[in-house]
Amino acid sequence: MEIFVQQLINGLTLGSIYGLIAIGYTMVFGIIGMVNFAHGDVFMLSAFISLIFFLLLTTWLGISSVALALLIVLVVAMALTSLWGWAIERIAYRPLRGSFRLAPLISAIGVSIFLSNFVQVAQGARNKPTPPMVQDVIVLFQGESGYNVALSYKQIIIMVVTAVLLTIFWYLVQKTSLGRAQRACEQDRKMAALLGINVDRTISLTFVIGAALASVAGTMYLLYYGVVSFNDGFVPGVKAFTAAVLGGIGSLPGAVLGGLIIGLIEVFWSAYFSIEYKDVAAFSILAIVLIFMPSGILGRPEVEKV
Repeated sequence: MEIFVQQLINGLTLGSIYGLIAIGYTMVFGIIGMVNFAHGDVFMLSAFISLIFFLLLTTWLGISSVALALLIVLVVAMALTSLWGWAIERIAYRPLRGSFRLAPLISAIGVSIFLSNFVQVAQGARNKPTPPMVQDVIVLFQGESGYNVALSYKQIIIMVVTAVLLTIFWYLVQKTSLGRAQRACEQDRKMAALLGINVDRTISLTFVIGAALASVAGTMYLLYYGVVSFNDGFVPGVKAFTAAVLGGIGSLPGAVLGGLIIGLIEVFWSAYFSIEYKDVAAFSILAIVLIFMPSGILGRPEVEKV
């Protein structure tokens, strides 16, 4: 029982990180109908930005408060990563928006390769560790076998941050003028432009918001694992995209739900079966769900316009 509870906590933590990345995928796809395959490498870049600034603040500037350093790192990472999201939209997507559908996809893959190789050249190919940020844990209970079920402070931070950001961005999409513009562009960009909505600005802001969420995920990833590498964008990016599709691409709660499901499948499969096949298990569940629910768990069936 204690192993089950501990793995449940670990799975929710990992799934929260996947969910934060998945929200960026689902927001971009919901508006322009394209998958931003550079999004995983934006997440990886943000983790490196967080690492660099955390070391600058704690080592060079001598800030002893980890909470203050993390807050500053989070704000800086969101600002710089948002600029990358804006640049990707302007360079890789906007010029090709009226082209054939594969052109933006190929461009996004090119941006992904560029970011991965840029970080590899700039930071090296080795794993980059960071000093432990948050080490305290709360022992929930002790099992009969003597195994302690613990909840670390960093796990609490990750899950709380995910819940807060999901609430904020759900409100942003559902209740604000920007959200109404995004939903109008999702339904019909030409009609939205005729009604006075600045489509280009709305799409740019969507990329900026998605990149900001990826930066939060990158900071939480660094907080949780304490190490980052230049190739850490591909696998988490693919799994986050899988989570977005599983939950129903275009749905913000669905993206987080899909991330939680993928995280739980991974940790439970690793604990009770074989760690080598945890990715196979996650993608197999995705295939099974899509066979019976093609639009995902919380997604809406696409209505063909005639």
